[in-house]
Amino acid sequence: MNSLTLALSAALACATVQASAQDLRSSRRSISYHSVDIQGLSIFYREAGPADAPTVLLLHGFPSSSRMWEPLLPLLADKYHLIAPDYPGFGNSSAPPLSDFTYTFDNIAGVMSELANKLGLTSYVLFMQDYGGPVGFRMALAHPERVRAVVVQNAVSHEQGLSPLWEARRKYWADPAHELEALKANFTSLEATRQRHLGSSPHAERYDPDTWTDEYAFLTRPGQAEIQTTLFLDYRTNVASYPKWQDWLRTTRPPTLVVWGKYDPSFAVAGASAYRDDVPDAEIHILEAGHFALDEATDEIATLVRGFLARLDRRKS
Repeated sequence: MNSLTLALSAALACATVQASAQDLRSSRRSISYHSVDIQGLSIFYREAGPADAPTVLLLHGFPSSSRMWEPLLPLLADKYHLIAPDYPGFGNSSAPPLSDFTYTFDNIAGVMSELANKLGLTSYVLFMQDYGGPVGFRMALAHPERVRAVVVQNAVSHEQGLSPLWEARRKYWADPAHELEALKANFTSLEATRQRHLGSSPHAERYDPDTWTDEYAFLTRPGQAEIQTTLFLDYRTNVASYPKWQDWLRTTRPPTLVVWGKYDPSFAVAGASAYRDDVPDAEIHILEAGHFALDEATDEIATLVRGFLARLDRRKS
């Protein structure tokens, strides 16, 4: 091979590398991170997608934060405006001591509703996971005119969705002073945090251990034990509210998509099918995944959500 041929080959290879690099586009390029003042609290949220596109409000679970939605955001951001906040006491939002903020689901839902007001969100799809259910249903009952549809991912609104693990948790509600240590072992320990992700999945190798080690680090921050056990004591108000939420679903019949990880140790699959008792047309999909189904079924969830939202948009037009 002569020197001219070598030079041409090198130039062509360089041009190919440059062209490929220019063609690359990060799927995260529209994601941004913000904090706003709500009731004197710094409330953090992630935002993605065009501001003038249909909005999806993503409400996270325990002991996570808006970070749990990171795998999904790039897969929806081409067509939808995505807002994923952290609740007070979670993630990157303020976590004031109990003396400065009353940690109840009513108060957290109130802060989230004010965030929606501040961001000008007057119409959105509620995407609710775990604690996102109690927060989201309170928001829906307070402002039903804002809710275009609901997407449920392992968020319970029916007694049959509560697994046997809730027996120990109910004991805490009945006698918090004497059952606190048992609750911590059942609910906030490192092993409980790990199992919340893995559940009974046969594919443990697909789970990133950073998820539960990061969550456990969050749970062990100063003041978190008091915040989370206090908030969980209020969870009993959620169970008492199930009939009210079910009545709203039956009366309103919002377009409903349920995507449910079947390896969830806390929330039984019966909690998924129960939504069809309230909304007969609900789309229900049982996934090979756990409580945090995005750990294992990101692509499947993205496909199901995109199809559901596309049908919703066609119905509107």
